[in-house]
Amino acid sequence: MTIRVAVIGAGIMGADHARIIATELPGAELRWICDADEARARSVADATGARQVSKDPLATIAADDVDAVLIASPDLTHAELTLACLRARKPVLCEKPLAPSSAECLRVLQAESALGKQLVQVGYMRRFDPAYVEMKARSTQSGIGAPIMMHNFHRNVSVPTYFTGQMAVTNSAPHEFDIARFVLGTEYSAVSAFQPTRSVPGQGVGPVFMVLRTAAGQLVNIEINNNAGYGYDVRCELVCERGAIALRAPAHTETHLNLGATTGYAPDWRPRFEQAYRIQDLAWLRSIESGVPAGANAWDGYVSSHTAERAVEALQGGREVEIRCAEQPAIYRRQDAVGAL
Repeated sequence: MTIRVAVIGAGIMGADHARIIATELPGAELRWICDADEARARSVADATGARQVSKDPLATIAADDVDAVLIASPDLTHAELTLACLRARKPVLCEKPLAPSSAECLRVLQAESALGKQLVQVGYMRRFDPAYVEMKARSTQSGIGAPIMMHNFHRNVSVPTYFTGQMAVTNSAPHEFDIARFVLGTEYSAVSAFQPTRSVPGQGVGPVFMVLRTAAGQLVNIEINNNAGYGYDVRCELVCERGAIALRAPAHTETHLNLGATTGYAPDWRPRFEQAYRIQDLAWLRSIESGVPAGANAWDGYVSSHTAERAVEALQGGREVEIRCAEQPAIYRRQDAVGAL
């Protein structure tokens, strides 16, 4: 069985997904590259061997020679394109966020629930990252006790000057919101958010620090520092009742020179999570073949967007905000999917 795939969006993420599909996924055939910039779509198609190029995402989704769709277009298009995939009854892997607003996410939930079948996977690829997967597995081993706190930080080299604290919450933090839920296996009940009043002049947006309470009584803290300056850096420590588990970022070499030892940082997220993207895309393909959902589903996408909205409210209001999600539709209550809570 060959699954014919269309990629919508030929930017950084779309081009990376297209390469993975074309070269690393047995059983997949990259058929279409769609982008508003036809020249960019043609460039990615030429590099990956895709047969067709399009500027029309809806026509691409509806094409007879497309079995599944990967959406890597701008965030504001995600909900409508995902809904189009559901109308066509075609499996879709949508890059995060499922939608910028929780209201749009609920539209997707309602449409998928009406079908009675999960066809949507959301691109929270950290659920497939070997380090996080091992952390989750070790937290269930006897002797270490139950998880009680989770410390996370997410740092980038820099962002444009127009980037705001609110954007740090809605654009960068959702990966942390999702992976903490995944590792802890619980939901959030409240969130607080803060920014330091002191920062380097001219630096742009300063760090955002959030504290979330879970329904199981745990605490999760998240630092988002988009202007860290030194490199892309994601770390995590899970504190349990009788021990702790720390994420170890992969470092292939260490340089010894001038009385010191150094390792390098990547300029962005792609080297750090390259393997996670590859495993995620393969899991998506296998889920289409087997009919067993994989990874984050549309409900998970809704929870992350809803949590981000409450965190923005907490940041703006300077107070803790309750997180109360909509009622979870029945089709998302299964816990046997690969990469599920």
